[in-house]
Amino acid sequence: MVSPPYSIPQADPPLAPQRHLPTMYELPSEHVAETGLPDEFHYLQPQLLSETFRLADYTADQIFTAGNLNLYYDVRHPLWYKRPDWFAALGVPRLYNNTDMRLSYVLWQEGVSPAIVVELAAPGTEAEDLGQTMPEPSQPPTKWSVYQDLLRVPYYVVFNRYSNSFRVFSLVAGSYEAMTDDTLRYWLPNLGLGVGLWQGEYRDIYRSWLRWYDGNGQWLPTRAERLAERLRELGVDPDEV
Repeated sequence: MVSPPYSIPQADPPLAPQRHLPTMYELPSEHVAETGLPDEFHYLQPQLLSETFRLADYTADQIFTAGNLNLYYDVRHPLWYKRPDWFAALGVPRLYNNTDMRLSYVLWQEGVSPAIVVELAAPGTEAEDLGQTMPEPSQPPTKWSVYQDLLRVPYYVVFNRYSNSFRVFSLVAGSYEAMTDDTLRYWLPNLGLGVGLWQGEYRDIYRSWLRWYDGNGQWLPTRAERLAERLRELGVDPDEV
């Protein structure tokens, strides 16, 4: 999944990582030999999460969301990365340097860790997603270790579409603790929104989806749903447009 570590000659005195280490333009944005490349669900579910992710304290140009994008995280091993199924970073520009779409998310360039990460578990990945595996000697740390110990991501969500179940973990005193909620809805106070299972149709597919809801318990709408509601307010039936 990752390339081996490599060393870069350092200046004396040492330079800051932003000047010394590769930027997203020099780092690989994909690995052709990587296994487990996304299926259709791994494209659609992240799109729904991004479409409905809105926060009262941040404007759209202060939020970056991505699915299946390389996340480079370790200045000691600049080629090590994880590829979250979905994540959101807050307080960073929507475009890299306000000018370019990102090829990858490079932590030593961005300076901001994700505020939340979502992994879409499959039979072959769930154990690692839930922190139940250990890395092989001389191999990069697991997703769980990276998100918890290195990036300190406040919220980590694992969704299993085969069982239509998900778990939410909150970072408490440096370790992930499972949040409990009998309704399969979880309020995330640091973000000011909640996440839950929504049964409905998205992109012509009806099933259970992971989706955000607001402080009133209402599912946050997609762009298409907002447009349809606006048309109804204007007296236009969106089904006839």
